[in-house]
Amino acid sequence: MKTAATSLSLLCLVFTLYLTTAGIAFAEQLQVDYKTFYSHLRKLNNDDTQGLQFAFGFVNIDTGRLCQINAARISTQKQQIPLEVSPENRFTIPRERALRLADAMIILDMEEATNKCDISVQLETKPEYLKANYSFEDIVYIREQYEAFFNEMGSFLSFMMPTVEGLVVQFEDESLTTSTPAGYQVIQGTLNLEEAFFEAKKPLRLPAKPLRITALATK
Repeated sequence: MKTAATSLSLLCLVFTLYLTTAGIAFAEQLQVDYKTFYSHLRKLNNDDTQGLQFAFGFVNIDTGRLCQINAARISTQKQQIPLEVSPENRFTIPRERALRLADAMIILDMEEATNKCDISVQLETKPEYLKANYSFEDIVYIREQYEAFFNEMGSFLSFMMPTVEGLVVQFEDESLTTSTPAGYQVIQGTLNLEEAFFEAKKPLRLPAKPLRITALATK
């Protein structure tokens, strides 16, 4: 009986190890120079764009969806700094010149094959500027941040840069379809604040705190 029990335990152990190894086989590690991200981060290095941030992710070239990131961290010879990954598989990175000088690496544990995932860079409003109720001045401030960014980037090639026409408010619930108290339409989780909103100069009351706010821009 003891021999049978021991054999059963060994069998369970082997089976468990097989499952663990099988799970790892589908995951890959992606290493990217911190300098690659820093080149974007330094574009927000002024007071006129302090309300904005870059959120990074990787898009699956076959499906168009963001690749799943199981874990992310900044790696140097002296330290490992974990990065928070959002439920939609995006992450932000601190802008630190010391990390660039230390030749830091961004280490990403990916669920999918890394050769299927291309970097995606998204300019968006920082989380501290996301809330359910805004004064008109709050919204104008956010729009001015985007205008300042595109104006600065297009100082020499302005004809190539987008023009900010308003803001896009995105909610976590992609199926959300409703109206704000002022009659603005949220359609499938998205609310466009166009010129008519800014001409009205009224506060904005939302059905929920948004996931992000980005620029409504045209070329």
